[in-house]
Amino acid sequence: MTWNNAKECGEVLGDWAVQALIAEAELAPKPGLVDPEDTGSHADMTFDLLVASAVSLRETFGQIAKASYFREPDQQLREEIAAIGRQGEKKMMHVTGGINTHKGAIWVLGLLTSGAALNQSGQDVKRMIQTASEIACYPDRFTPNLPTHGSSVFARFGVKGARGEAESGFPHLTKVALPKLVEARRNGLSESLVRLETLVALIAHLDDTCILHRGGLAALQMAKQKANDVLESGGVSATEGWIKLEELNQSLLEHNASPGGSADLLAATLFLDQIQSVRYVDEKVFSTT
Repeated sequence: MTWNNAKECGEVLGDWAVQALIAEAELAPKPGLVDPEDTGSHADMTFDLLVASAVSLRETFGQIAKASYFREPDQQLREEIAAIGRQGEKKMMHVTGGINTHKGAIWVLGLLTSGAALNQSGQDVKRMIQTASEIACYPDRFTPNLPTHGSSVFARFGVKGARGEAESGFPHLTKVALPKLVEARRNGLSESLVRLETLVALIAHLDDTCILHRGGLAALQMAKQKANDVLESGGVSATEGWIKLEELNQSLLEHNASPGGSADLLAATLFLDQIQSVRYVDEKVFSTT
């Protein structure tokens, strides 16, 4: 993938990151999560708030892409994009009235946006993911020493969450989400069912720190088992699988738990899918699908 300049790179990747967040929000019905039909386990969130939050981050992702354009992964870049991300988080919080709608997504999509901006023609999505992971492994000397949901979950359960996912090479993107997206499309599912099936696969495999924070270990074990039940019952396109999906949703609501980490990785999957499906020719974008 070739960008003509840093400005174009920032504008395109910023748009794609926001589009991915909105596409995740629009997907329905999502177990325990906010969508156009339901607020899931989030009494303080709405679909419109999620969309406004996503739109507020366009400049943030664009700035990360521009800062990363034709750079090499190093500590300086890591700290530059982290500072941009923190400013983006403040802007998001202003838009949402202090509600944390996309903090985890800023981390995941920010790294992947940086990885995409660094890699030019001839580099595939796998290489972009590897680059994003390499960036994540550099220390950030300016990270505020403040308690977070992630640090709390790590202290209680030893689960590293989004940081661990990035530093270990995004295994749930490469081994779960992207393969499931391809498999579901090959099986002829509609695009909404393809994305829902991918989300369920992520819930089934991920130690989701959002679930752990809100519902504890029992809620996580329940969610993973019931998501596996959906897949083993034929998936979301099967009648029995759909019944199991509704059971998963109801159980998450009972535990007041939400698979927010899985939702962030679904948005990341859709972002990478967009990159994979588009190529640049003579300064124009053509779909290859």
